[in-house]
Amino acid sequence: MQFALKVAFIGLGNMGGPMAINLLKAKFNVTVFDLMPQAVDTLVEKGASSAATAIDAVKDVDVVISMLPAGKHVEALFLGDDKQQGLISVLPKDCLVIDSSTIDTATAQKVGNALAKESIAFIDAPVSGGVGGATAGTLTFIVGGEKDDFERATLVLDKMGKNIFHAGPLGAGQTAKICNNMLLSVLMAGTSEALQLAIDNGLDPKVVSDIMLQSSGRNWTLELYNPCPNVMPNVPSSNGYEGGFMVDLMKKDLGLAMDTAAKSHSVTPMGELAQRLYTKHSEQGKGKLDFSSIFTLFSNPSKKS
Repeated sequence: MQFALKVAFIGLGNMGGPMAINLLKAKFNVTVFDLMPQAVDTLVEKGASSAATAIDAVKDVDVVISMLPAGKHVEALFLGDDKQQGLISVLPKDCLVIDSSTIDTATAQKVGNALAKESIAFIDAPVSGGVGGATAGTLTFIVGGEKDDFERATLVLDKMGKNIFHAGPLGAGQTAKICNNMLLSVLMAGTSEALQLAIDNGLDPKVVSDIMLQSSGRNWTLELYNPCPNVMPNVPSSNGYEGGFMVDLMKKDLGLAMDTAAKSHSVTPMGELAQRLYTKHSEQGKGKLDFSSIFTLFSNPSKKS
């Protein structure tokens, strides 16, 4: 493949938009499609070409990247449904499909196996790193699929990410990603609970955060994503919990984790509790806020579980 790779990018939300911009910065020939015209216009201003439909976007491309909300959207896009024709019928036979959505493993395998029957390569490549990582091009990609397809994809993934892992066969990327997000939800809830306990007892959350950062409670949320307002600059908690990774998306990922645990008869009591907390938080009208806003669930005694 040449450097001026032809890439179709479908799904230009909080994550997909910045990822596509990084491909433009890498001088790839990028065609974009999204149901939101404003998202498309932003990418066109950065140098992308636009397509009226997803089918138009994938004509004569080398690589297709999708970043969509849920498994049903990925399946409908590639395999079709009663409302739309699937891309499977028009994709070039030698192209590579990279799905970076976080979806259930079964759907990733279903789509990948169907495309394989048409000689179309597919990998599931969900990401970790949030909007900040997508913007900076420092995402972690967690890939499931054939090794040859993984190696082929690194030319593109390198332009959007810093760490690229081959987790295993088709679907393994999704399984590893939901394990990561389940742990992340537990860490965020636990950190929020500990900081609120400190505040309730008259301590400064910034001082306590600094103490825990140098102690055995150290974790990613304290290092990079403190959930307490005005402790750390340039994170959602210091911006009214705007931007970042939405509560409803974390709730979705925890649902995927619990479904996976049920199928493998895994014991996940901490994950189950985190799911209940994020579900409760969402039901209180906080679903569109960043997931670190779980901190506010502990700040009022009447809201404690």
